[in-house]
Amino acid sequence: MSKDKGISLDFEKRFEEQQEIKGRLFRTMQVMYRGHYMRLFISFIFFLLKHSPVWILPIVTANLINFAANPDEYEMSALWLNISILTIVIIQNLPSQMLHISFMSKAIRHVEASLRSTLIRKLQHLSISFHGELRSGKLQAKVLRDVEMIEIMSKQTMLGVLPAFMNVIVAIVVTANRSWTVTSFFLVAIPISIVIVYFFRGKLNKRNREFREQVEEMSGQVAETVEMIPVTRAHGLEKVEINKMDTLLHHVRGKGYKLDITEAFFGASNWVVFQLFQVLCLLFTVYLAYLGRIPIGDVVLYQTYFTQILMSISGVINIYPQLAKGFESVHSISEILFAKETQEYQGKTKLKQLSGEVKFEHVYFMYRDSNKHVLTNFDLKVKPGETIAFVGESGAGKSTILNLVTGFYRPTSGRVLIDDLPMDDVSMRSFRKKIAVVPQNTILFSGSIRENITYGLAEVSEHEVQQAIRMANLSDIIKELPDGLETKIGEHGDRLSGGQRQRIAIARAFIRNPQMVILDEATSALDNVSEKLIQDAMKELIKGKTTFIVAHRLSTIQDADRIVVMKNGNCVEMGTYKQLVQQRGEFYNMKMASEAVRSS
Repeated sequence: MSKDKGISLDFEKRFEEQQEIKGRLFRTMQVMYRGHYMRLFISFIFFLLKHSPVWILPIVTANLINFAANPDEYEMSALWLNISILTIVIIQNLPSQMLHISFMSKAIRHVEASLRSTLIRKLQHLSISFHGELRSGKLQAKVLRDVEMIEIMSKQTMLGVLPAFMNVIVAIVVTANRSWTVTSFFLVAIPISIVIVYFFRGKLNKRNREFREQVEEMSGQVAETVEMIPVTRAHGLEKVEINKMDTLLHHVRGKGYKLDITEAFFGASNWVVFQLFQVLCLLFTVYLAYLGRIPIGDVVLYQTYFTQILMSISGVINIYPQLAKGFESVHSISEILFAKETQEYQGKTKLKQLSGEVKFEHVYFMYRDSNKHVLTNFDLKVKPGETIAFVGESGAGKSTILNLVTGFYRPTSGRVLIDDLPMDDVSMRSFRKKIAVVPQNTILFSGSIRENITYGLAEVSEHEVQQAIRMANLSDIIKELPDGLETKIGEHGDRLSGGQRQRIAIARAFIRNPQMVILDEATSALDNVSEKLIQDAMKELIKGKTTFIVAHRLSTIQDADRIVVMKNGNCVEMGTYKQLVQQRGEFYNMKMASEAVRSS
Protein backbone atom coordinates (compact mmCIF):
# COMPACT_ATOMS: atom_id res chain seq x y z
CA MET A 1 0.00 0.00 0.00
CA SER A 2 1.38 3.41 -0.96
CA LYS A 3 1.85 6.18 1.57
CA ASP A 4 -0.80 8.37 -0.11
CA LYS A 5 -3.29 5.51 -0.13
CA GLY A 6 -2.60 4.86 3.55
CA ILE A 7 -3.21 8.51 4.37
CA SER A 8 -6.42 8.45 2.34
CA LEU A 9 -7.72 5.36 4.17
CA ASP A 10 -6.79 6.90 7.52
CA PHE A 11 -8.70 10.08 6.61
CA GLU A 12 -11.72 8.04 5.51
CA LYS A 13 -11.65 6.12 8.78
CA ARG A 14 -11.51 9.36 10.82
CA PHE A 15 -14.30 10.85 8.69
CA GLU A 16 -16.48 7.76 9.24
CA GLU A 17 -15.82 7.95 12.99
CA GLN A 18 -16.81 11.63 13.03
CA GLN A 19 -19.98 10.87 11.04
CA GLU A 20 -20.81 8.06 13.46
CA ILE A 21 -20.33 10.40 16.44
CA LYS A 22 -22.54 13.08 14.82
CA GLY A 23 -25.21 10.48 14.04
CA ARG A 24 -25.03 9.17 17.58
CA LEU A 25 -25.37 12.69 19.00
CA PHE A 26 -28.44 13.34 16.87
CA ARG A 27 -30.03 10.02 17.89
CA THR A 28 -29.27 10.71 21.54
CA MET A 29 -30.89 14.15 21.38
CA GLN A 30 -33.93 12.59 19.67
CA VAL A 31 -34.25 9.93 22.37
CA MET A 32 -33.86 12.50 25.14
CA TYR A 33 -36.60 14.90 24.03
CA ARG A 34 -39.03 12.44 22.46
CA GLY A 35 -42.48 12.97 24.00
CA HIS A 36 -41.67 16.53 25.15
CA TYR A 37 -41.96 18.44 21.87
CA MET A 38 -45.44 19.81 22.70
CA ARG A 39 -44.31 21.16 26.08
CA LEU A 40 -41.33 22.82 24.44
CA PHE A 41 -43.54 24.28 21.68
CA ILE A 42 -45.99 25.75 24.24
CA SER A 43 -43.04 27.11 26.18
CA PHE A 44 -41.80 28.74 22.96
CA ILE A 45 -45.18 30.44 22.39
CA PHE A 46 -45.13 31.92 25.89
CA PHE A 47 -41.50 32.91 25.33
CA LEU A 48 -42.56 35.00 22.31
CA LEU A 49 -45.16 36.75 24.46
CA LYS A 50 -42.93 37.40 27.44
CA HIS A 51 -40.03 38.57 25.26
CA SER A 52 -42.13 40.91 23.11
CA PRO A 53 -41.33 44.07 25.18
CA VAL A 54 -37.69 43.77 24.10
CA TRP A 55 -38.74 44.02 20.45
CA ILE A 56 -41.56 46.58 20.83
CA LEU A 57 -39.70 49.03 23.11
CA PRO A 58 -37.23 50.25 20.39
CA ILE A 59 -40.13 50.84 17.96
CA VAL A 60 -42.14 52.80 20.55
CA THR A 61 -39.03 54.76 21.60
CA ALA A 62 -38.28 55.72 17.98
CA ASN A 63 -41.91 56.71 17.42
CA LEU A 64 -41.91 58.93 20.52
CA ILE A 65 -38.65 60.62 19.54
CA ASN A 66 -39.99 61.25 16.04
CA PHE A 67 -43.23 62.53 17.64
CA ALA A 68 -41.28 65.00 19.79
CA ALA A 69 -38.98 66.05 16.94
CA ASN A 70 -41.84 66.62 14.46
CA PRO A 71 -45.03 67.31 16.49
CA ASP A 72 -46.83 68.82 13.50
CA GLU A 73 -46.78 65.48 11.65
CA TYR A 74 -48.48 63.45 14.41
CA GLU A 75 -51.71 63.52 16.41
CA MET A 76 -51.84 63.22 20.21
CA SER A 77 -53.66 59.88 19.91
CA ALA A 78 -50.47 58.35 18.42
CA LEU A 79 -48.67 59.13 21.68
CA TRP A 80 -51.28 57.43 23.86
CA LEU A 81 -51.52 54.46 21.49
CA ASN A 82 -47.78 53.81 21.71
CA ILE A 83 -47.77 54.20 25.50
CA SER A 84 -50.80 51.86 25.88
CA ILE A 85 -49.25 49.12 23.72
CA LEU A 86 -45.97 49.31 25.61
CA THR A 87 -47.75 49.15 28.99
CA ILE A 88 -49.81 46.08 28.01
CA VAL A 89 -46.83 44.10 26.68
CA ILE A 90 -44.82 44.94 29.80
CA ILE A 91 -47.56 43.78 32.22
CA GLN A 92 -48.22 40.53 30.35
CA ASN A 93 -44.55 39.62 30.84
CA LEU A 94 -45.27 38.36 34.38
CA PRO A 95 -47.79 35.55 33.59
CA SER A 96 -46.17 34.61 30.27
CA GLN A 97 -42.72 34.34 31.90
CA MET A 98 -44.08 32.01 34.58
CA LEU A 99 -45.85 29.82 32.01
CA HIS A 100 -42.78 29.81 29.75
CA ILE A 101 -40.51 28.59 32.56
CA SER A 102 -43.16 26.17 33.85
CA PHE A 103 -43.50 24.25 30.57
CA MET A 104 -39.78 24.41 29.88
CA SER A 105 -38.82 23.20 33.35
CA LYS A 106 -41.30 20.31 33.23
CA ALA A 107 -39.75 19.13 29.98
CA ILE A 108 -36.10 19.56 30.98
CA ARG A 109 -36.49 18.13 34.50
CA HIS A 110 -38.38 15.15 33.09
CA VAL A 111 -35.62 14.61 30.53
CA GLU A 112 -33.00 14.80 33.29
CA ALA A 113 -34.75 12.19 35.47
CA SER A 114 -35.62 9.97 32.50
CA LEU A 115 -32.06 10.11 31.21
CA ARG A 116 -30.60 8.96 34.52
CA SER A 117 -33.24 6.24 34.75
CA THR A 118 -32.45 5.11 31.19
CA LEU A 119 -28.72 5.00 31.95
CA ILE A 120 -29.31 2.88 35.06
CA ARG A 121 -31.59 0.53 33.10
CA LYS A 122 -29.01 0.24 30.32
CA LEU A 123 -26.24 -0.48 32.82
CA GLN A 124 -28.37 -3.29 34.25
CA HIS A 125 -28.57 -4.89 30.80
CA LEU A 126 -24.98 -4.45 29.67
CA SER A 127 -22.68 -7.45 29.80
CA ILE A 128 -20.52 -8.26 32.80
CA SER A 129 -17.43 -7.88 30.60
CA PHE A 130 -18.49 -4.27 29.80
CA HIS A 131 -18.70 -3.45 33.52
CA GLY A 132 -15.40 -5.19 34.11
CA GLU A 133 -13.64 -2.87 31.67
CA LEU A 134 -15.23 0.43 32.77
CA ARG A 135 -14.46 1.64 36.27
CA SER A 136 -17.44 2.35 38.50
CA GLY A 137 -16.23 5.91 39.16
CA LYS A 138 -16.42 6.69 35.44
CA LEU A 139 -19.95 5.35 35.28
CA GLN A 140 -20.90 7.55 38.24
CA ALA A 141 -19.43 10.58 36.45
CA LYS A 142 -21.54 9.83 33.38
CA VAL A 143 -24.77 9.36 35.36
CA LEU A 144 -24.23 12.40 37.61
CA ARG A 145 -21.93 15.01 36.02
CA ASP A 146 -22.71 14.40 32.34
CA VAL A 147 -26.48 14.43 32.84
CA GLU A 148 -26.13 17.66 34.83
CA MET A 149 -24.12 19.21 31.98
CA ILE A 150 -26.85 18.17 29.51
CA GLU A 151 -29.47 19.81 31.74
CA ILE A 152 -27.40 23.03 31.79
CA MET A 153 -27.03 22.84 28.00
CA SER A 154 -30.80 22.44 27.60
CA LYS A 155 -31.49 25.48 29.78
CA GLN A 156 -28.85 27.53 28.00
CA THR A 157 -30.46 26.62 24.68
CA MET A 158 -33.93 27.65 25.84
CA LEU A 159 -32.86 30.74 27.80
CA GLY A 160 -29.89 31.87 25.70
CA VAL A 161 -29.82 30.52 22.16
CA LEU A 162 -33.56 30.73 21.49
CA PRO A 163 -33.91 34.41 22.60
CA ALA A 164 -30.78 35.30 20.65
CA PHE A 165 -32.11 33.61 17.51
CA MET A 166 -35.46 35.40 17.78
CA ASN A 167 -33.81 38.77 18.55
CA VAL A 168 -31.77 38.54 15.36
CA ILE A 169 -34.81 37.59 13.25
CA VAL A 170 -37.07 40.34 14.66
CA ALA A 171 -34.34 42.98 14.41
CA ILE A 172 -33.60 42.14 10.76
CA VAL A 173 -37.31 41.95 9.80
CA VAL A 174 -38.18 45.29 11.43
CA THR A 175 -35.07 46.97 10.03
CA ALA A 176 -35.73 45.57 6.56
CA ASN A 177 -39.19 47.20 6.60
CA ARG A 178 -37.60 50.58 7.25
CA SER A 179 -34.20 50.57 5.50
CA TRP A 180 -32.49 47.94 3.35
CA THR A 181 -29.28 49.95 3.56
CA VAL A 182 -29.09 49.52 7.33
CA THR A 183 -30.22 45.90 7.05
CA SER A 184 -27.31 45.07 4.74
CA PHE A 185 -24.95 46.47 7.37
CA PHE A 186 -26.63 44.32 10.05
CA LEU A 187 -26.25 41.18 7.97
CA VAL A 188 -22.46 41.57 7.91
CA ALA A 189 -22.30 40.84 11.67
CA ILE A 190 -23.76 37.34 11.31
CA PRO A 191 -21.02 35.77 9.13
CA ILE A 192 -18.40 37.40 11.35
CA SER A 193 -19.84 35.55 14.35
CA ILE A 194 -19.92 32.29 12.38
CA VAL A 195 -16.23 32.72 11.50
CA ILE A 196 -15.33 33.29 15.15
CA VAL A 197 -17.26 30.20 16.28
CA TYR A 198 -15.80 28.10 13.48
CA PHE A 199 -12.27 29.24 14.34
CA PHE A 200 -12.58 28.28 18.01
CA ARG A 201 -14.96 25.28 17.73
CA GLY A 202 -12.33 22.59 17.13
CA LYS A 203 -10.07 23.74 19.94
CA LEU A 204 -12.96 24.14 22.40
CA ASN A 205 -14.29 20.67 21.62
CA LYS A 206 -10.83 19.20 22.04
CA ARG A 207 -10.26 20.97 25.38
CA ASN A 208 -13.69 19.93 26.65
CA ARG A 209 -13.12 16.29 25.70
CA GLU A 210 -9.70 16.20 27.35
CA PHE A 211 -11.11 17.79 30.51
CA ARG A 212 -14.15 15.45 30.61
CA GLU A 213 -11.98 12.34 30.19
CA GLN A 214 -9.60 13.56 32.89
CA VAL A 215 -12.52 14.20 35.30
CA GLU A 216 -13.86 10.70 34.62
CA GLU A 217 -10.41 9.26 35.32
CA MET A 218 -10.24 11.23 38.56
CA SER A 219 -13.74 10.07 39.56
CA GLY A 220 -12.75 6.45 39.02
CA GLN A 221 -9.55 6.90 41.01
CA VAL A 222 -11.39 8.61 43.89
CA ALA A 223 -13.86 5.70 44.14
CA GLU A 224 -10.98 3.21 44.09
CA THR A 225 -8.98 5.19 46.66
CA VAL A 226 -11.92 5.28 49.08
CA GLU A 227 -12.42 1.52 48.78
CA MET A 228 -8.69 0.94 49.32
CA ILE A 229 -8.42 3.02 52.51
CA PRO A 230 -8.37 -0.01 54.90
CA VAL A 231 -5.61 -1.68 52.83
CA THR A 232 -3.73 1.60 52.43
CA ARG A 233 -3.89 2.31 56.16
CA ALA A 234 -2.90 -1.25 57.08
CA HIS A 235 0.30 -1.07 55.00
CA GLY A 236 1.16 2.54 55.79
CA LEU A 237 0.76 3.62 52.14
CA GLU A 238 -1.14 6.84 52.75
CA LYS A 239 1.56 8.95 51.08
CA VAL A 240 1.59 6.69 48.03
CA GLU A 241 -2.16 7.14 47.53
CA ILE A 242 -1.95 10.88 48.24
CA ASN A 243 0.83 11.27 45.66
CA LYS A 244 -1.14 9.24 43.14
CA MET A 245 -4.19 11.49 43.60
CA ASP A 246 -2.06 14.64 43.57
CA THR A 247 -0.58 13.60 40.21
CA LEU A 248 -4.06 12.98 38.80
CA LEU A 249 -5.40 16.25 40.22
CA HIS A 250 -2.41 18.05 38.68
CA HIS A 251 -3.46 16.71 35.27
CA VAL A 252 -7.08 17.76 35.88
CA ARG A 253 -5.91 21.22 36.92
CA GLY A 254 -3.77 21.50 33.78
CA LYS A 255 -6.58 20.46 31.45
CA GLY A 256 -9.01 22.78 33.25
CA TYR A 257 -6.57 25.69 32.97
CA LYS A 258 -6.14 25.17 29.22
CA LEU A 259 -9.92 25.02 28.83
CA ASP A 260 -10.38 28.25 30.83
CA ILE A 261 -7.74 30.11 28.81
CA THR A 262 -9.27 28.98 25.52
CA GLU A 263 -12.74 30.06 26.67
CA ALA A 264 -11.39 33.43 27.89
CA PHE A 265 -9.65 34.17 24.58
CA PHE A 266 -12.77 33.07 22.73
CA GLY A 267 -15.02 35.41 24.76
CA ALA A 268 -12.63 38.39 24.60
CA SER A 269 -12.20 38.06 20.84
CA ASN A 270 -15.91 38.19 20.09
CA TRP A 271 -16.46 41.09 22.54
CA VAL A 272 -13.78 43.28 20.93
CA VAL A 273 -15.01 42.54 17.40
CA PHE A 274 -18.64 43.28 18.25
CA GLN A 275 -17.89 46.47 20.15
CA LEU A 276 -16.05 47.78 17.10
CA PHE A 277 -19.07 46.84 14.95
CA GLN A 278 -21.38 48.71 17.33
CA VAL A 279 -19.28 51.87 17.03
CA LEU A 280 -19.41 51.54 13.24
CA CYS A 281 -23.20 51.07 13.36
CA LEU A 282 -23.64 54.24 15.43
CA LEU A 283 -21.42 56.19 13.05
CA PHE A 284 -23.25 54.80 10.00
CA THR A 285 -26.81 55.56 11.22
CA VAL A 286 -25.88 59.05 12.49
CA TYR A 287 -24.38 59.79 9.08
CA LEU A 288 -27.63 58.64 7.36
CA ALA A 289 -29.68 60.86 9.71
CA TYR A 290 -27.32 63.77 9.01
CA LEU A 291 -27.98 63.33 5.27
CA GLY A 292 -31.74 63.25 6.02
CA ARG A 293 -32.18 59.71 4.68
CA ILE A 294 -33.63 58.41 7.98
CA PRO A 295 -35.54 60.14 10.83
CA ILE A 296 -33.59 61.03 13.98
CA GLY A 297 -35.65 58.60 16.10
CA ASP A 298 -34.67 55.72 13.84
CA VAL A 299 -31.04 56.19 14.89
CA VAL A 300 -32.09 55.01 18.37
CA LEU A 301 -34.17 52.18 16.86
CA TYR A 302 -31.37 50.89 14.64
CA GLN A 303 -28.75 51.29 17.36
CA THR A 304 -30.95 49.42 19.83
CA TYR A 305 -31.69 46.62 17.38
CA PHE A 306 -28.07 46.36 16.31
CA THR A 307 -27.10 46.23 19.97
CA GLN A 308 -29.63 43.41 20.41
CA ILE A 309 -28.13 41.55 17.45
CA LEU A 310 -24.60 41.96 18.77
CA MET A 311 -25.60 41.08 22.34
CA SER A 312 -27.53 38.06 21.11
CA ILE A 313 -24.70 36.75 18.96
CA SER A 314 -22.20 37.61 21.67
CA GLY A 315 -24.39 35.82 24.22
CA VAL A 316 -24.53 32.67 22.08
CA ILE A 317 -20.79 32.80 21.57
CA ASN A 318 -20.22 33.26 25.30
CA ILE A 319 -22.40 30.28 26.20
CA TYR A 320 -20.98 28.20 23.36
CA PRO A 321 -18.38 26.69 25.76
CA GLN A 322 -21.29 25.51 27.95
CA LEU A 323 -23.04 24.13 24.88
CA ALA A 324 -19.83 22.40 23.85
CA LYS A 325 -19.59 20.81 27.30
CA GLY A 326 -23.20 19.70 26.99
CA PHE A 327 -22.64 18.14 23.58
CA GLU A 328 -19.51 16.43 24.89
CA SER A 329 -21.62 15.03 27.73
CA VAL A 330 -24.21 13.85 25.20
CA HIS A 331 -21.38 12.05 23.41
CA SER A 332 -20.22 10.62 26.73
CA ILE A 333 -23.58 9.13 27.74
CA SER A 334 -24.17 7.89 24.20
CA GLU A 335 -21.26 5.51 24.83
CA ILE A 336 -23.61 3.76 27.26
CA LEU A 337 -26.96 4.38 25.56
CA PHE A 338 -25.77 2.92 22.24
CA ALA A 339 -23.39 0.31 23.63
CA LYS A 340 -24.01 -3.00 21.88
CA GLU A 341 -22.39 -5.12 24.57
CA THR A 342 -25.65 -6.24 26.12
CA GLN A 343 -26.06 -9.43 28.14
CA GLU A 344 -24.33 -12.38 26.56
CA TYR A 345 -27.57 -14.29 26.08
CA GLN A 346 -30.87 -12.92 24.74
CA GLY A 347 -32.94 -16.14 24.74
CA LYS A 348 -36.72 -16.05 25.16
CA THR A 349 -37.52 -19.57 26.44
CA LYS A 350 -38.65 -19.26 30.06
CA LEU A 351 -37.86 -22.13 32.39
CA LYS A 352 -40.86 -23.16 34.48
CA GLN A 353 -38.82 -25.81 36.24
CA LEU A 354 -35.09 -26.45 36.43
CA SER A 355 -34.00 -30.07 36.79
CA GLY A 356 -30.36 -28.99 36.80
CA GLU A 357 -28.73 -30.94 33.99
CA VAL A 358 -25.76 -29.02 32.59
CA LYS A 359 -23.57 -29.91 29.62
CA PHE A 360 -20.35 -28.32 28.44
CA GLU A 361 -19.64 -29.30 24.85
CA HIS A 362 -16.17 -28.54 23.42
CA VAL A 363 -16.04 -25.22 25.25
CA TYR A 364 -13.22 -22.78 24.54
CA PHE A 365 -13.06 -19.43 26.27
CA MET A 366 -10.73 -16.45 26.23
CA TYR A 367 -11.20 -13.00 27.72
CA ARG A 368 -11.37 -9.97 25.50
CA ASP A 369 -8.02 -8.47 24.46
CA SER A 370 -6.31 -11.74 25.34
CA ASN A 371 -4.74 -14.33 23.05
CA LYS A 372 -4.69 -17.09 25.65
CA HIS A 373 -7.57 -19.48 26.18
CA VAL A 374 -8.72 -19.79 29.79
CA LEU A 375 -10.62 -22.97 28.87
CA THR A 376 -9.58 -25.35 26.10
CA ASN A 377 -11.91 -27.98 24.65
CA PHE A 378 -13.67 -28.41 28.00
CA ASP A 379 -16.33 -31.14 28.14
CA LEU A 380 -18.47 -32.03 31.14
CA LYS A 381 -21.92 -33.47 31.68
CA VAL A 382 -23.56 -32.81 35.06
CA LYS A 383 -26.58 -34.88 36.08
CA PRO A 384 -29.57 -33.31 37.87
CA GLY A 385 -28.93 -33.12 41.61
CA GLU A 386 -25.20 -33.84 41.25
CA THR A 387 -22.59 -31.94 43.27
CA ILE A 388 -19.52 -31.02 41.23
CA ALA A 389 -16.46 -29.47 42.86
CA PHE A 390 -13.68 -27.70 40.95
CA VAL A 391 -10.14 -27.48 42.31
CA GLY A 392 -6.87 -26.27 40.89
CA GLU A 393 -4.35 -23.46 40.95
CA SER A 394 -5.33 -19.81 40.48
CA GLY A 395 -6.04 -19.10 36.82
CA ALA A 396 -6.85 -22.72 36.03
CA GLY A 397 -10.36 -21.76 34.87
CA LYS A 398 -12.50 -22.71 37.90
CA SER A 399 -14.34 -19.41 38.39
CA THR A 400 -14.67 -19.01 34.61
CA ILE A 401 -16.70 -22.22 34.53
CA LEU A 402 -19.05 -20.81 37.18
CA ASN A 403 -19.41 -17.59 35.17
CA LEU A 404 -20.30 -19.65 32.12
CA VAL A 405 -22.94 -21.56 34.12
CA THR A 406 -24.55 -18.33 35.34
CA GLY A 407 -24.47 -16.91 31.80
CA PHE A 408 -22.17 -14.01 32.64
CA TYR A 409 -19.87 -15.05 29.80
CA ARG A 410 -20.43 -16.84 26.50
CA PRO A 411 -17.97 -19.48 25.26
CA THR A 412 -15.62 -18.32 22.53
CA SER A 413 -16.59 -21.55 20.81
CA GLY A 414 -18.57 -24.61 21.86
CA ARG A 415 -21.75 -24.34 23.87
CA VAL A 416 -23.35 -24.78 27.28
CA LEU A 417 -26.75 -26.48 27.65
CA ILE A 418 -29.20 -26.26 30.55
CA ASP A 419 -31.74 -29.12 30.69
CA ASP A 420 -30.81 -29.92 27.05
CA LEU A 421 -31.58 -26.31 26.00
CA PRO A 422 -28.71 -24.22 24.55
CA MET A 423 -28.15 -21.18 26.76
CA ASP A 424 -28.68 -19.02 23.66
CA ASP A 425 -32.36 -20.03 23.77
CA VAL A 426 -32.90 -19.67 27.52
CA SER A 427 -34.31 -16.54 29.19
CA MET A 428 -31.54 -15.64 31.64
CA ARG A 429 -33.94 -13.90 33.99
CA SER A 430 -36.14 -16.99 34.40
CA PHE A 431 -33.03 -19.18 34.79
CA ARG A 432 -31.31 -16.97 37.37
CA LYS A 433 -34.44 -16.76 39.51
CA LYS A 434 -34.04 -20.49 40.08
CA ILE A 435 -30.39 -20.45 41.13
CA ALA A 436 -28.48 -19.12 44.12
CA VAL A 437 -24.95 -17.76 43.86
CA VAL A 438 -22.63 -17.22 46.81
CA PRO A 439 -19.52 -15.44 45.46
CA GLN A 440 -16.08 -15.40 47.04
CA ASN A 441 -16.24 -11.61 47.46
CA THR A 442 -19.41 -11.02 49.43
CA ILE A 443 -21.56 -8.23 47.97
CA LEU A 444 -23.79 -6.42 50.47
CA PHE A 445 -25.44 -3.00 50.41
CA SER A 446 -25.92 -0.35 53.11
CA GLY A 447 -29.29 -1.51 54.42
CA SER A 448 -30.37 -3.70 57.31
CA ILE A 449 -29.46 -7.37 57.70
CA ARG A 450 -33.06 -8.29 56.91
CA GLU A 451 -32.99 -6.23 53.68
CA ASN A 452 -29.75 -7.89 52.59
CA ILE A 453 -31.07 -11.40 53.25
CA THR A 454 -34.43 -10.84 51.51
CA TYR A 455 -32.95 -8.75 48.68
CA GLY A 456 -35.19 -8.89 45.61
CA LEU A 457 -37.95 -10.97 47.23
CA ALA A 458 -41.34 -9.26 47.38
CA GLU A 459 -43.07 -11.51 49.92
CA VAL A 460 -41.13 -13.44 52.54
CA SER A 461 -42.58 -14.80 55.76
CA GLU A 462 -40.89 -14.32 59.10
CA HIS A 463 -40.63 -18.11 59.40
CA GLU A 464 -38.61 -18.27 56.15
CA VAL A 465 -36.32 -15.49 57.34
CA GLN A 466 -35.67 -17.18 60.69
CA GLN A 467 -35.09 -20.53 59.01
CA ALA A 468 -32.49 -19.01 56.66
CA ILE A 469 -30.80 -17.36 59.65
CA ARG A 470 -30.58 -20.66 61.56
CA MET A 471 -29.26 -22.54 58.54
CA ALA A 472 -26.59 -19.89 57.93
CA ASN A 473 -25.50 -19.92 61.60
CA LEU A 474 -26.45 -16.24 62.04
CA SER A 475 -28.68 -16.50 65.12
CA ASP A 476 -26.01 -15.79 67.76
CA ILE A 477 -24.62 -12.86 65.79
CA ILE A 478 -28.04 -11.23 65.33
CA LYS A 479 -28.87 -11.62 69.05
CA GLU A 480 -25.74 -9.66 69.97
CA LEU A 481 -26.58 -6.73 67.70
CA PRO A 482 -28.49 -3.77 69.20
CA ASP A 483 -31.26 -3.74 66.59
CA GLY A 484 -31.17 -7.41 65.67
CA LEU A 485 -32.29 -8.06 62.11
CA GLU A 486 -32.92 -4.33 61.57
CA THR A 487 -29.28 -3.41 62.30
CA LYS A 488 -27.78 -1.25 59.55
CA ILE A 489 -24.56 -2.82 58.32
CA GLY A 490 -22.99 0.20 56.58
CA GLU A 491 -21.71 0.48 53.03
CA HIS A 492 -20.62 -2.95 51.71
CA GLY A 493 -21.31 -4.33 55.20
CA ASP A 494 -18.17 -2.67 56.59
CA ARG A 495 -19.47 -2.89 60.19
CA LEU A 496 -19.34 -6.69 60.06
CA SER A 497 -16.47 -9.16 59.92
CA GLY A 498 -15.68 -11.07 56.75
CA GLY A 499 -17.19 -14.25 58.15
CA GLN A 500 -20.37 -12.45 59.22
CA ARG A 501 -20.76 -10.91 55.76
CA GLN A 502 -20.30 -14.30 54.14
CA ARG A 503 -22.94 -15.89 56.36
CA ILE A 504 -25.43 -13.17 55.38
CA ALA A 505 -24.71 -14.00 51.73
CA ILE A 506 -25.28 -17.68 52.47
CA ALA A 507 -28.56 -16.86 54.25
CA ARG A 508 -29.57 -14.91 51.12
CA ALA A 509 -29.02 -18.09 49.12
CA PHE A 510 -30.95 -20.29 51.60
CA ILE A 511 -34.06 -18.11 51.59
CA ARG A 512 -34.44 -18.37 47.81
CA ASN A 513 -34.95 -22.15 47.92
CA PRO A 514 -32.96 -22.47 44.68
CA GLN A 515 -33.03 -25.39 42.25
CA MET A 516 -29.33 -24.93 41.47
CA VAL A 517 -26.56 -23.70 43.78
CA ILE A 518 -23.25 -22.09 42.78
CA LEU A 519 -20.67 -21.65 45.55
CA ASP A 520 -17.43 -19.82 44.74
CA GLU A 521 -15.26 -20.48 47.81
CA ALA A 522 -18.27 -19.58 49.92
CA THR A 523 -16.68 -20.58 53.24
CA SER A 524 -13.21 -19.15 52.68
CA ALA A 525 -13.69 -16.36 55.26
CA LEU A 526 -15.10 -18.56 58.04
CA ASP A 527 -13.32 -19.93 61.05
CA ASN A 528 -13.17 -23.71 61.53
CA VAL A 529 -16.12 -23.86 63.95
CA SER A 530 -18.39 -21.74 61.76
CA GLU A 531 -17.27 -23.60 58.68
CA LYS A 532 -18.33 -26.93 60.20
CA LEU A 533 -21.77 -25.52 61.06
CA ILE A 534 -22.15 -24.00 57.59
CA GLN A 535 -21.08 -27.24 55.93
CA ASP A 536 -23.79 -29.11 57.82
CA ALA A 537 -26.36 -26.50 56.78
CA MET A 538 -25.18 -26.59 53.17
CA LYS A 539 -25.85 -30.31 53.02
CA GLU A 540 -29.50 -29.42 53.59
CA LEU A 541 -29.35 -26.55 51.08
CA ILE A 542 -27.87 -28.61 48.22
CA LYS A 543 -29.78 -31.82 48.89
CA GLY A 544 -31.33 -32.91 45.59
CA LYS A 545 -30.05 -29.79 43.79
CA THR A 546 -27.37 -29.47 41.15
CA THR A 547 -24.44 -27.79 42.85
CA PHE A 548 -21.21 -26.29 41.55
CA ILE A 549 -18.48 -25.62 44.09
CA VAL A 550 -15.11 -23.95 43.73
CA ALA A 551 -13.21 -24.89 46.85
CA HIS A 552 -10.01 -23.61 48.38
CA ARG A 553 -10.00 -26.07 51.27
CA LEU A 554 -10.02 -29.62 49.95
CA SER A 555 -11.55 -30.89 53.18
CA THR A 556 -14.82 -29.09 52.37
CA ILE A 557 -15.52 -31.15 49.23
CA GLN A 558 -15.11 -34.71 50.52
CA ASP A 559 -18.82 -35.37 49.98
CA ALA A 560 -18.92 -34.06 46.39
CA ASP A 561 -20.21 -36.55 43.83
CA ARG A 562 -17.33 -35.64 41.53
CA ILE A 563 -14.26 -33.48 41.83
CA VAL A 564 -12.88 -31.89 38.65
CA VAL A 565 -9.18 -31.05 38.82
CA MET A 566 -8.39 -28.09 36.51
CA LYS A 567 -4.98 -27.18 35.11
CA ASN A 568 -4.28 -24.61 32.38
CA GLY A 569 -7.92 -24.61 31.31
CA ASN A 570 -8.19 -28.37 31.01
CA CYS A 571 -9.72 -31.12 33.12
CA VAL A 572 -6.76 -33.32 34.06
CA GLU A 573 -8.51 -35.53 36.63
CA MET A 574 -12.06 -36.34 37.65
CA GLY A 575 -13.54 -38.60 40.30
CA THR A 576 -14.66 -38.84 43.89
CA TYR A 577 -12.45 -37.63 46.72
CA LYS A 578 -11.42 -41.18 47.55
CA GLN A 579 -10.73 -42.13 43.93
CA LEU A 580 -8.53 -39.12 43.31
CA VAL A 581 -6.50 -39.69 46.45
CA GLN A 582 -5.91 -43.28 45.43
CA GLN A 583 -4.76 -42.23 41.95
CA ARG A 584 -1.88 -40.27 43.52
CA GLY A 585 -2.02 -37.67 40.72
CA GLU A 586 -2.57 -33.89 40.67
CA PHE A 587 -5.26 -33.95 43.35
CA TYR A 588 -3.14 -36.09 45.65
CA ASN A 589 -0.20 -33.69 45.24
CA MET A 590 -2.48 -30.75 46.07
CA LYS A 591 -3.77 -32.55 49.16
CA MET A 592 -0.27 -33.36 50.39
CA ALA A 593 0.91 -29.78 49.76
CA SER A 594 -2.11 -28.42 51.67
CA GLU A 595 -1.43 -30.71 54.64
CA ALA A 596 2.24 -29.70 54.64
CA VAL A 597 1.28 -26.02 54.81
CA ARG A 598 -1.12 -26.60 57.71
CA SER A 599 1.41 -28.69 59.67
CA SER A 600 4.10 -26.05 59.24
